Amino acid sequence: MADDQELRTQVRTFLEEHDPGATSRDDFLTARFDAGLAVVHYPVGHGGLGLRRSLQAVAEQEFAKGGAPVLDPARNVIGLGMAAPTIIAFGTEEQKSRWLKPLWTAEEIWCQLFSEPGAGSDLAGLSTRAVKDGDDWVVNGQKVWTSLAHQARWGLLLARTDPDLPKHAGLSYFVVDMHAPGVEVRPLRQLTGEAEFNEVFFTDVRIPDSGRLGAVGEGWRVAGTTLMNERVSIGSARAVPREEAAIGFAAAAWRQHPERRTHELHDRLLRLWAEAEVARLAADRLRQLIAAGEPGPEGSAAKITYARLNQEISGWEIDFAGPDGLRYDDWTMRRAGSSDYTRGPGYRYLRSRGNSIEGGTSEILRNIIAERVLGLPSEPRVDTGVAWKDLPR
Repeated sequence: MADDQELRTQVRTFLEEHDPGATSRDDFLTARFDAGLAVVHYPVGHGGLGLRRSLQAVAEQEFAKGGAPVLDPARNVIGLGMAAPTIIAFGTEEQKSRWLKPLWTAEEIWCQLFSEPGAGSDLAGLSTRAVKDGDDWVVNGQKVWTSLAHQARWGLLLARTDPDLPKHAGLSYFVVDMHAPGVEVRPLRQLTGEAEFNEVFFTDVRIPDSGRLGAVGEGWRVAGTTLMNERVSIGSARAVPREEAAIGFAAAAWRQHPERRTHELHDRLLRLWAEAEVARLAADRLRQLIAAGEPGPEGSAAKITYARLNQEISGWEIDFAGPDGLRYDDWTMRRAGSSDYTRGPGYRYLRSRGNSIEGGTSEILRNIIAERVLGLPSEPRVDTGVAWKDLPR
């Protein structure tokens, strides 16, 4: 099955048996998952065929030729980019059977419950508690900056299960039902007027032990898988056709408004265009590395580059647009939802401010690159051998 042509033949046979024009979207996607053609490197029996990651592009080409419905990754970005790899790596067979199919079809949306008001960049210092009570865990605490919590059915939750251990060792990882009693989601209004993010409160929320991913106390290792995939998911988003994404808006504005051009703006745009092209090619290379194995710390570099370039390019757009640069329609927007970068340079400029925070702050990612890529000495730490309960907060 590892041969490209065999996979193409299997996809074509599937399309003959499930005509996209005569099959509902939901039925088609469900059948595709059951046939192992959803994500071909997923395990056999769970939407995949156990093939190498690089063959996914082959399957997508054949589905596109056959007019198959397109799956929008943005609809369940956390589920596909972060939850699925974590469930595959640490989930039981029962957990994979329960969660992977409705995740892939976007029947069930996912969110990530990591950051807290007192534990953002120092994630291991979090204080949300999960206490064992019979066959359940009882959770109390607060999370913040939780994208899609207002839409999610399931959440990836990192909680403290043993305060007597050092902070990294006393964590466990759970999947929580966002509709369970005691879960409260409150929107956080951001600078653009939207509420993509939320704060989430847990009051005596019960999670069955069957909702735990990995062993008790193994939460930090499980969370590492989620975070690596998150950074790769964000950073590799730059692997798009040339002059798309942020630089595409800037280049289009330059061509459409010759009356605004100056030598200084031209020089800046050329530099940004070149950097965006380098980032695009590097992101494409990162995808190839992922196809050959597992995501590593290189995703941190891609994510930092994505954030910096988005901010610099949107800043150039504001300068090029002149006095009206920060204006855009529906400034007082009050609906929750995803980002819409087509709303104009003012919106793109404001939204890009969050790029260096979401998915790991640029400052923390630089530490990761320094230590894990460049091999530089770690920063001195005095909290690694101390019980979490004894740390100053």
